[in-house]
Amino acid sequence: MNNKGFNWFFPIMIIALVLFFVANSFGDNSAKSIDEDAFFREMQAGKVQNIIIYKDTEKADVFLTKAAKTATVSKKENDPLSAFSMAPQADYTVKYGDLQLFLQKFEQIKSQNPAIKTSKDYGIGKNPITDILVQALIWITILGIFYFILFRKMGSGGGPGGQIFSIGKSKAKLFDEKERIQVTFKDVAGLEGAKEEVQEVVDFLKNSEKYTKLGGKIPKGVLLVGPPGTGKTLLAKAVAGEAKVPFFSLSGSDFVEMFVGVGASRVRDLFAQAKAKSPAIIFIDEIDAIGRARGKNNFSGGNDERENTLNQLLTEMDGFGTDTNVIVMAATNRADILDKALMRAGRFDRSIYVDLPELHERRQIFDVHLKKIKLDDNVDREFLAKQTPGFSGADIANVCNEAALIAARNDHSSVSKQDFLDAVDRIIGGLEKKNKAIKPSEKKRVAYHEAGHATISWLVEHASPLLKVTIVPRGRSLGAAWYLPEERQLTTTEQMLDEMCATLGGRAAEQVIFNNISTGALSDLESVTKRAQAMVTIYGLSPNIGNISYYDSSGQSEYNFGKPYSEETAKRIDIEIRGLIETQYDRAVQILTDNKDKLDALATKLLEKEVIFREDLEEVFGKRAWDPELTEKPVTNTIPNAQEPQEQILVKEKEGQGEIQAPESPTQI
Repeated sequence: MNNKGFNWFFPIMIIALVLFFVANSFGDNSAKSIDEDAFFREMQAGKVQNIIIYKDTEKADVFLTKAAKTATVSKKENDPLSAFSMAPQADYTVKYGDLQLFLQKFEQIKSQNPAIKTSKDYGIGKNPITDILVQALIWITILGIFYFILFRKMGSGGGPGGQIFSIGKSKAKLFDEKERIQVTFKDVAGLEGAKEEVQEVVDFLKNSEKYTKLGGKIPKGVLLVGPPGTGKTLLAKAVAGEAKVPFFSLSGSDFVEMFVGVGASRVRDLFAQAKAKSPAIIFIDEIDAIGRARGKNNFSGGNDERENTLNQLLTEMDGFGTDTNVIVMAATNRADILDKALMRAGRFDRSIYVDLPELHERRQIFDVHLKKIKLDDNVDREFLAKQTPGFSGADIANVCNEAALIAARNDHSSVSKQDFLDAVDRIIGGLEKKNKAIKPSEKKRVAYHEAGHATISWLVEHASPLLKVTIVPRGRSLGAAWYLPEERQLTTTEQMLDEMCATLGGRAAEQVIFNNISTGALSDLESVTKRAQAMVTIYGLSPNIGNISYYDSSGQSEYNFGKPYSEETAKRIDIEIRGLIETQYDRAVQILTDNKDKLDALATKLLEKEVIFREDLEEVFGKRAWDPELTEKPVTNTIPNAQEPQEQILVKEKEGQGEIQAPESPTQI
């Protein structure tokens, strides 16, 4: 019933036990029985070493000397089971009559011939049933060890020595009526479009006749695509909980093994099990482990084990004899590198994009994760959703958990609004280091650096609204500025240029105030360079290069040594990128020079308070003419446009010496 072939252990065990009992039933009398006269003749000849007398059975066991044994071999020694006996095996058995007369004659022979060294002992008569039970226990123990080593260990996997007989078997975990997943679609917040598509797949399996009677065919495969942490695996768990059909779950790496042909064998075994339990669902998480595109530029070779596994998967999904109600679900965040044959109609018919949650979806996700947390009355889910643009479902779960930990660390009776804001700051920027020693001159430079960012972002139209500026060290940074970016689907050239100008505001402020620059703008320069590269080479926003994009969405460019453009074009691209950056830097210097008094006032306030908010900037600059009035006054930040793959999500500035890397953002762009 386990679909893993016939188990030979139990027949072997039964045969061994039968042989054991048969051998014991005939083996109790295997020692030759002799009379008293024959025993005493052997004793007088000096062949008897010891005799054990059993008073209750009127029998005695006779043990010969080593010299006598070489000449006389008993039947018991030829018994292969004698090696497992607990007691030594007698060479002869003698049945005496009167014990007193037997002992008198024994002592008489010893006294007449002092060279005879035969000893005598007394024992309790053997119980044949006890002896059989003891030996049976020994055999059961031996067979149990044999079963564990040869069958259980080899069937459990775990390395080249652990799967001799079942290495080609599938590692998929089966969820059926015996072991059900409790996750349902009610537990999946947001993802309305993706849930709707997946629910239709579940309906295909439950009511297939509803679709087939009109001539339709049930789709073969459903591919879930999206950034990490958006809920692809959770959606698959919900399908397993809702479908009420056998659900096979495994990872793409479970097919990969060091032995040749193992991956293809596991694919065959997986689909054989699924077909036997049809209708069924197979879920392969991280399918890009085996589904990477094949091609001549793949240096792993034409006979690569991964390619063999992929070929077998392609055959099983759409080949001869595949007319069964088995739906394959898969999840990946690298859909661009999957093989085209895997993505064609007839294999993965549906491709469902699981995107980062919108505002109302983030509110629903907060509702799910806050059920188990003891909250203050002032916690507003709408406010929390606004503070976390670009956060995935996994990031929001991490925020809730981190807020609970912060509240417990501060001995709060419940989790407050400020705990959530501190949790967002902790996740984005790292832990505060208030006791870190900083020179006054460095602290002043950090203050002007951060004030430069704040000033430029306030005075240019399309920069993200600033929420909070701090010069308290956090993580590896000496200062940071938080912005609340607009959730937009498209970004114009002017918006990107304004954001670049605001990012360069820190270094520009150092140039204006101190007439020199420092290494603290490393993350700023990295962010601006990536943004300028994207404008020129990806989005076609440079008039000198033209409407050309060198971005390869198929992912095949990573195998190419050469660039998709000539050396002359590469030089023009370098000049254009540098020109964009230098133009915005000069613009930032000019803005700060024109507003130097306000820059000084903001830096002085920052040195005094160490942390300033939007209200402090309004006191210095007044309200922004183009800024919409915010209903809430948040005090923390998150991320910009998720449509720009090469942007830094959080504008964080760092001060200090040496190479400083920007902290990772909560979502991957």
